[in-house]
Amino acid sequence: MKRDTVTQLSATTIGLHWLVAVSIIGLLLVGAYMVETKAYALYSWHKSFGVVVFLIVLVRVGWRITNGWPEPIREYPALERITAKVVYWVLILGTVLMPVSGFLMSSLGGYGVDVFGMELVARNPDLDNPTKVVAHNSDLAGLANSIHHWVGYILFTAVILHIAGALKHHLMDKDGTLSRMLGRGI
Repeated sequence: MKRDTVTQLSATTIGLHWLVAVSIIGLLLVGAYMVETKAYALYSWHKSFGVVVFLIVLVRVGWRITNGWPEPIREYPALERITAKVVYWVLILGTVLMPVSGFLMSSLGGYGVDVFGMELVARNPDLDNPTKVVAHNSDLAGLANSIHHWVGYILFTAVILHIAGALKHHLMDKDGTLSRMLGRGI
């Protein structure tokens, strides 16, 4: 596979970036909608896409480890470099923690996890009331729920900062950073 250069990012880097970006933003928005409106019918879809996106995220993390981080186009002020690194790390860790915490929240909470109808973790119904579930470990499910909740906010904030940084590079610096991620190179 072609590796990234300062002037051109590989098709792998670009494809994984946009696939994960669109998927994670979509899942964040759907998750917020589900919580606000109690749209229980969407939970199965959210979990299914979450598992699929997690597999893509693992490929992206593997690619990032083997390919390294994209080199900046030019030298930037220290504060900007540090902010970018923090945001990149939050994005990478957040895209791993969100599906893992969601999986643990649902499975340990007794709700089970299925991927488009294929059961990965069975639901744990309450024998006295089969419409309800019994948690396998309510404390850990609650911890996973808190992680999923707060990492969602942190990840959303990092996405906004990342978009703002990309727009700053494109509109103010006019340095080709966004063009490179769109596959045009500089």
